Amino acid sequence: MNKLETRAAFSLAGIFSLRMLGLFMIYPVFTFYAQHLTGSTPTTVGLALGAYGLTQALLQIPFGFASDRIGRKRMIAIGLVLFAIGSVVAALSNSIYGVILGRILQGAGAVGSTILALNADLTREESRTKAMATIGMTIGLAFALALVLGPVLNAWVGVPGIFWFTALLALAGIGVLYGVTPRPPATRSHRDTEAVPELFGRVLRNTELLRLDFAIFALHAILTASFIALPHMLRDVLGIHQNYQWIIYLPVLALSVGIMIPAIIVAEAKRRMKSVFVAAVAVLLATPTVLAIYRGSLAEIVIVMVLFFAAFNIMEASLPSLISKVAPADAKGTAMGVYSSSQFFGIFIGGTIGGWAYGFGGTSGVFTFCAVVAAIWLVIAATMPQPRFARTHMLHVGDIDDATAGRLAAEIEAVEGVFEAVVVPADGVAYIKFDGKVVDTERFERFASGTASASS
Repeated sequence: MNKLETRAAFSLAGIFSLRMLGLFMIYPVFTFYAQHLTGSTPTTVGLALGAYGLTQALLQIPFGFASDRIGRKRMIAIGLVLFAIGSVVAALSNSIYGVILGRILQGAGAVGSTILALNADLTREESRTKAMATIGMTIGLAFALALVLGPVLNAWVGVPGIFWFTALLALAGIGVLYGVTPRPPATRSHRDTEAVPELFGRVLRNTELLRLDFAIFALHAILTASFIALPHMLRDVLGIHQNYQWIIYLPVLALSVGIMIPAIIVAEAKRRMKSVFVAAVAVLLATPTVLAIYRGSLAEIVIVMVLFFAAFNIMEASLPSLISKVAPADAKGTAMGVYSSSQFFGIFIGGTIGGWAYGFGGTSGVFTFCAVVAAIWLVIAATMPQPRFARTHMLHVGDIDDATAGRLAAEIEAVEGVFEAVVVPADGVAYIKFDGKVVDTERFERFASGTASASS
């Protein structure tokens, strides 16, 4: 990446991470605080935890469409202001319903897809993967940091203080947006990062993409529900006060990453993606099942938690890669939009049903719900085909007509190792899906003029 792209990637990663940090900091401590609010029941507590996922799921694609018309930065700023307002509403509320409203407003600031679109405006195609990886890596770090910071800040300022801090993080994000993030020379549509309305039907009819959409839905439903029960288990079974549970989360997350890295290497480099994928889902079934029926020692519960978070991290890292491999060459952005909405809907369902399950059966009820979701997921995962190990490359082909685009796509697809080629004349871009071990991207440069080789 050049200097402008590096600045863009890290500033946008910072905005994304500041927002995610604020969302996840309450996970380890919220249920203890919320049970003392007016109108609190297990179901409403769970709803408050997951409510932001509903508005995120419903609004993030419309936010992206709106940013095409009125500007990326303006929509991101609007989203961050909504997020800050929601945080303030939650901080000032004495009833669970006020917190639910605040969380709904937080989710209404659905800027994730717009941030990725701005990243695409500011990066060249050949640098975009690195920029996206930078954003993804910082989101993972923000999640880990949030689980540690949440209990620490709770001891200092309580959950209302965490909501106030979250509002400040949103305002800091606006400062980064206008003070650090470069201004794009132009706002363009990017099929690799943005949803395209006419491609929704094609994406929603793709059964392999639907499997992956269910996977991210299930993963975040399980995660959100788990944080209704796990903090109570650490306190009530092991006697660890909520303000000190970060002492458990820190080594657990560190060890889980140590398991994740070699697993991802095996999945990608050794082309064992399905085996690793199914094994991780099996672990996500086994760990809540154990926690639902067994109360062990600290060491035993920590081992179960390490395995759970290792499987979670493997899924979180591999699912976007699988979407890229499976999605049609020109519909990656649309597939990612549906995938992200499925993720946030999973958060909403996980919080709501997880809260109900806690009221029905305590921590065992919650972990049983998680196990049921994972069992359904395991059946779906076990029947998935081995994914193609495909990469996607975008090639500028200039101003061409439909007939030339068709001939060019056919010539590119004739290259050994190419799975699919789609040329979009309106964009002047060819989207190529290929096997990186068979063909190198340099082989495609001869098509950059927009004329097929047979006629050149």
